[in-house]
Amino acid sequence: MAATSTPTELAFAGAARQAQLVATGEASAREVVEATLERIADQQPRLNAFRVVLAEQALAQADALDARRGRGEDLGVLAGVPVAIKDDVDVAGEATAWGTAAHAGPVAQDAEVVRRLRAAGAVIVGKTLVPEMTMNPATDTVTFGSARNPWDVSRTPGGSSGGSGAAAAAGLCGVALGSDGAGSIRGPACWNGLVGVKPQRDRVPLGPHHDAWQGMSVNGPLARTTVDAALFLDATTDEGGFAGAARAAAPGRLRIAVSTKQPPGSMAKLGREERDAVQGTAQLLRDLGHDVVERDPDYPSALWGAAYTRVLRGIADDVAVAMPHAERLEPRTRHIAALGRALPGAAVRWARGAEADLSRRVLSLFDEGFDALLTPGCAEGPYRAGEFTQHGTAWWVMFAAKRIPYFAAFNLTGTPAVAVPAGFDDDGLPVGVQLAGRPRDEATLLGLTAQLEQARPWAGRRPPEA
Repeated sequence: MAATSTPTELAFAGAARQAQLVATGEASAREVVEATLERIADQQPRLNAFRVVLAEQALAQADALDARRGRGEDLGVLAGVPVAIKDDVDVAGEATAWGTAAHAGPVAQDAEVVRRLRAAGAVIVGKTLVPEMTMNPATDTVTFGSARNPWDVSRTPGGSSGGSGAAAAAGLCGVALGSDGAGSIRGPACWNGLVGVKPQRDRVPLGPHHDAWQGMSVNGPLARTTVDAALFLDATTDEGGFAGAARAAAPGRLRIAVSTKQPPGSMAKLGREERDAVQGTAQLLRDLGHDVVERDPDYPSALWGAAYTRVLRGIADDVAVAMPHAERLEPRTRHIAALGRALPGAAVRWARGAEADLSRRVLSLFDEGFDALLTPGCAEGPYRAGEFTQHGTAWWVMFAAKRIPYFAAFNLTGTPAVAVPAGFDDDGLPVGVQLAGRPRDEATLLGLTAQLEQARPWAGRRPPEA
């Protein structure tokens, strides 16, 4: 083990440092994985972050990596890094449960993103809990219970990548895989004090879950540092170079729009701490030399109609394809899937066809010379754990998106956005903001996020009992 590293320090070192330690021989992959599994064993009863822990398989992968290093082989950019996989993504030999007992059982092959992670040296330590069919911004399930926020176990870590968020925040992995169809990476990142990247659509492979949620959903990382998240992108995309942009933390002088405007039809009330986080981040960006201007995006009135249509049909699609025992679904989920199936084909075609005009209007900021848009992350703090099991279909349709109004627009445009830690609220819970960027320009967002991280470090502060 690295001379200065206790098992806890090793588990919290993050993907970049863990990979460096393994690559240089300062720590073995087995040591890193054992430290992580020790933390999982300690924290899983509190947090319920994982639906299944793959300890034996992870140790075997670690030993194989150590043997390869002994032969002088290149192990990849995530050498020995423990990675947690959201349970809507296939891992060979395991069920993809989607937070329910209605699933089809073990799958034969890794999803393409998991295959790429393994090829980059990552060690898969388990599959993280999700709300049933990934349809809630809180990770509460009837089948597997509720995931808990490591900063306050009475609260949710968010959803639908809530288990991944809790795992990354509590040092139960070096980086976690999430998916984001309407904020499901960015919401948990904000509520757990993490960097959460919603990449450009199709940047990170989705297969075999192609066109998820009618094109709204993407895969991406949740991590404690910007470089850790960027390394995930280097490992899973065809482009690479993201970690270099994050390490440089030098995006140049940028023109940044800042706005707290919500899309028409939103029902959220922006909390004081969340508003302060935006204002404080805007001032920090000015202090760093950027040109920060108050400017609202042109959100179309049709935004929520298009988003809900695609989400509802997407949930129905997933139930039809992946849930052979649909009778085991929670009643609310069955009702939501039925609503999605009942949508006329013309409505779905309208929702997909509206994307071009919606994107033109929302992204017109960038045509005016802005390089990024700063908005709030979540509008309020996290729900109480278990709250979402208490509400039915009508409540879900009306209020499920109430605390996450700032995210879905960029799922509809398909363009990148990053959740950035921005301090803590009066209860000591993390607060985040969102940076949205130009099409295919994750590099600028990562460089800007890393610059903020240097000026306002966040990774050193750990949840209680960490």
